[in-house]
Amino acid sequence: MRRNGAGLIVEALEREGVGIVAGIPGGANLPIYDALHRSGIRHILARHEQGAGFIAQGMARSTGTPGVCLATSGPGVTNLITAIADAKLDSVPLVAITGQVPSSMIGTDAFQEVDTYGMTINITKHNYLVKDAARLPGIISEAFHLARTGRPGPVLIDVPKDVQLQDVEVGAWPEFPRRHGNPAMNTGTAEEIARKINHAKRPLIYAGGGITAAGATDSLRRLARRNSIPVTLTLMGLGAMSPDDPLYTGMVGMHGTPCTNYVLDEIDLLIALGVRFDDRAVGKVNEFCPQASIIHIDIDASEIDKIKRSSISVVADVKDALDVILPMVEEDDRRTWMERIEAIRREHPLFPAVSADLMHPLNVIRRIGAAAAADAIVTTDVGQHQMWVAQGYPFHSPRTLLTSGGLGTMGFGLPAAIGASLANPGRQVICISGDGSIQMNIQEMATLAELDLDVAVIIMNNQHLGLVRQQQELFFNGNYIASRFDSKLDFAAIGRQFGIRGINLEDAMDPSGSLESALKERGPRVIDVPIHYGENVFPMVPPGAANREMIKGRRAM
Repeated sequence: MRRNGAGLIVEALEREGVGIVAGIPGGANLPIYDALHRSGIRHILARHEQGAGFIAQGMARSTGTPGVCLATSGPGVTNLITAIADAKLDSVPLVAITGQVPSSMIGTDAFQEVDTYGMTINITKHNYLVKDAARLPGIISEAFHLARTGRPGPVLIDVPKDVQLQDVEVGAWPEFPRRHGNPAMNTGTAEEIARKINHAKRPLIYAGGGITAAGATDSLRRLARRNSIPVTLTLMGLGAMSPDDPLYTGMVGMHGTPCTNYVLDEIDLLIALGVRFDDRAVGKVNEFCPQASIIHIDIDASEIDKIKRSSISVVADVKDALDVILPMVEEDDRRTWMERIEAIRREHPLFPAVSADLMHPLNVIRRIGAAAAADAIVTTDVGQHQMWVAQGYPFHSPRTLLTSGGLGTMGFGLPAAIGASLANPGRQVICISGDGSIQMNIQEMATLAELDLDVAVIIMNNQHLGLVRQQQELFFNGNYIASRFDSKLDFAAIGRQFGIRGINLEDAMDPSGSLESALKERGPRVIDVPIHYGENVFPMVPPGAANREMIKGRRAM
């Protein structure tokens, strides 16, 4: 049977079990869209390629399976690049398929030509420039395998238009030989790690997004409870421990809990699981857990000893490793250490009291958390609201917080919420954004309205780029420039113009009650929440400082 390249791409996606793709058509990828027309795959028409990439990410982050996005050549690709880079830094399985100008025109500065392959080498796990349609089935199979195995990440497949149109004879569908299996945990090393844990007096587990990616939440919790080891999480690890667990000390790092940042100075063993010692987590590197030996387990060999040298390191799937180590770890109530942890928690509560103002951002976040379903998926953009969510929302399970951690991409939240809702029908999805971030991809409100998804978009509106303004206040002598919006937008009214129900709490007689009622509604809605521009996120570790050197707080007036 003869088939063209575009038809092979679509059939390969079907064979991978892909049910939804997001993208925007253009001249260089129209053959793929023509093949999609005859397929059962559902296509989501985004309003911007970056939005398409983040819709695919919302599906991938909430399920763990690769998301798929499509773009045309030139500006289509360059618009998509931010979403691809975001997926690389946060280890998100993503397959991006892009159109390219015909092979004979590559290198001629043809209309809408860019060097997609060259531009994406450093922001993908792997990329391809396809020169023969017959190779497409194997390439796509390999791309999905690479995206989801080992340390997950984005894979890009760039297909010239003539290759999409090329007819080839297809016999038996080629099977891609699965390889790149996860390295096995060495029993001798497991015994050494267990001995070190058993002999430690003041251990702490430092866990991150690798726990979620490996499906290792239960293994993490069993280890912590078996040996009474307190746990701190990175931003990307939130949900791996329940916030009401007595072993949980809170989030680590720049905007982490004082409890965790003080405990780090007292520990004698740090058990680092699925983390990369990111600068926002560790602060001043040589003063991070200064008295502790370090055990580091991660799937990516390049992260071992890259920033902080470990005493014992293991390159392995963290779940596989923990499952080997667990039976060797002794049961221990660690009474003295637990009493010390509890004393620090009492002095520095995970959820400290804040202003009595019901519209204080942390009070708003806590009200959202109390009103939301237990399995609600929360997406955020980047900025103050993101950190308030991390500090105040009760994440009890993995894959319930979707946020841009490594790249810190404003504009992530809304399209990611659309993707999460598409992939998880029936579950409540809440996007919490800021007035600066939402404007980065506000056009995707049209996509949300068109799809009529059950997504609440909550916008913390302070008429500022809040985290920029905060840093200008704290570290640049209050020299405020380019951090205030002169025009105050009514996002509820904007939402209504897109065909979405809009609620502005500035006009509400009972703002808290109106917020709770809006969360209980169904369908797409935009909730504009006015907050004071001078509210700051605290604690905050100054850039280059040790985590213990937190600024505790004050509000600008």
